[in-house]
Amino acid sequence: MNADAKTLAASFDLEKLTPEFYDNPYPTYRALRENEPVKRLPNGTVFLTRYDDLVTTYKNTKSFSSDKKREFAPKYGETPLYEHHTTSLVFNDPPSHTRVRRLIMGALSPRAIAGMEGDLVKLVDGLLDAIAAKGACELIEDFAASIPIEVIGNLLDVPHDERGPLRDWSLAILGALEPVVSPDVAARGNKAVTDFLAYLETLVARRREKPGSPERDVLTRLIQGEESGERLTEKELLHNCIFLLNAGHETTTNLIGNGLVALDRHPDQKQRLITNPGMIKTAVEEMLRYESSNQLGNRMTTEKVELGGVVLEAGTSVTLCIGAANRDPAQFPDPERFDVARTPNRHLAFATGAHQCAGMALARLEGAIAISRFLARFPDYAVSGQPVRGGRVRFRGFLSVACSIG
Repeated sequence: MNADAKTLAASFDLEKLTPEFYDNPYPTYRALRENEPVKRLPNGTVFLTRYDDLVTTYKNTKSFSSDKKREFAPKYGETPLYEHHTTSLVFNDPPSHTRVRRLIMGALSPRAIAGMEGDLVKLVDGLLDAIAAKGACELIEDFAASIPIEVIGNLLDVPHDERGPLRDWSLAILGALEPVVSPDVAARGNKAVTDFLAYLETLVARRREKPGSPERDVLTRLIQGEESGERLTEKELLHNCIFLLNAGHETTTNLIGNGLVALDRHPDQKQRLITNPGMIKTAVEEMLRYESSNQLGNRMTTEKVELGGVVLEAGTSVTLCIGAANRDPAQFPDPERFDVARTPNRHLAFATGAHQCAGMALARLEGAIAISRFLARFPDYAVSGQPVRGGRVRFRGFLSVACSIG
């Protein structure tokens, strides 16, 4: 086993992944963590799998930059994808990151999120009613993917009859963040950015003409800026609206889908949560840890730095493996066990430090309401057949999950 693990770690190449890896990457992550935790890949980049190394990297924004201009220029060229991914909040350093994040966080205050709960419950219950009427469920399309699209649509006050393309745009743009991007995937991503920007230009123009309430309408809040006079440029405004949809859509879809599938595969934990519905908050944290929606992050060193006993030269591209760190036994006792009551649970599903997810409170609320109400309504639900994975390494989720509802 140890020799096999060493071989697995030695042969790992993020640009040449196997079908077995996409199905279950965790044995590979374990082999890397135990044998080559700071792994130099054939393309010259470094792959990190230990919890403590990720925390160090996240918190040292001076030595580990989030600015993606240098990394993405050869990957995308002068394209809409390049402009988008080098303008949005997540791929920038302070002070630009700090300024944009402050405006977005102002629109996602605890008070604003608490005010969304009633509408979220109505949305979830409406989806559950439709599933009950149908008598069966495709877990992703009928439920998990429908929730964040509506929530983000409501946040930006996108008219309901204009929300149709949002999910496909988001999937196309995020799909182009994979380690290897085919020309077809890049073309779909670039078209999605172009179409999304064209739509947002008309939406923003309408909102400038007729503002909504900045307390509830994030787009109005971002347009108006802070009382101090802080404003986003037009380019920043449009690209960060795309970022809000992308950040809040696929990750939350995956949280709900991954969580319900994990409960189905661990009937003892499912029954435990049914018996103790008050555990939903710790259960959601465990779902985020056990099967992280976002599995990879990236940084680039700005100076020579030592990490885990390995010296990295300035300009080294670093991949942070969240999925591996969240199963590090140095941080999580018995990390391969799915435990809905696990505490403490300092997982890195939302990162940490300056780039900790701005929408994590909203994602937690969506996950808790969706999963708890699904479980209460359909306690005997069961996954039918083999769920279909999304075929991606960065964002881990399902494309489809057939489900009986009992």
